[in-house]
Amino acid sequence: MNTAALEQIRNYYRIDGHIATAGQPTVDQFHTIKRADFDLVINLALPDSPVAIPDEGDLVRLLGMDYIHIPVDFGAPTFTDLHAFFATVDQHQDKKIFIHCAYNWRVSVFMYLYKRIRQQVAASDALPTLHAVWDPDKTWQQFIQSALTYYHMQD
Repeated sequence: MNTAALEQIRNYYRIDGHIATAGQPTVDQFHTIKRADFDLVINLALPDSPVAIPDEGDLVRLLGMDYIHIPVDFGAPTFTDLHAFFATVDQHQDKKIFIHCAYNWRVSVFMYLYKRIRQQVAASDALPTLHAVWDPDKTWQQFIQSALTYYHMQD
């Protein structure tokens, strides 16, 4: 698969050979994601996001991929959201996973926390995942600190 097509997806970022993240793909880009052999799409955006695709789950399933929607309120992320995300990624370690939200901002924070908390990656090694596409605003910085404190970790 030509990675140039994947790189056209808004704020595309490859975590590793197993996981890639991005902002909202278009309908055509979901075909590209399938051609890149992804097995699972995880969507963290709200269904009424301005760039959301109606019936995205149906589209993804018709393409032969699994779909999990964990709608995260951008202005008020919760530990319930984070725990659902952790459980989903943990449960699907054997799959190639494409994770997105509207701009890859929610995802970058959740993946950073996943690396730090679940994978025990040092902050310095996980920071590129966090800062690849944005610098978290105050709400998200506070969420990161709260999550690290909850899990007895430091940055």
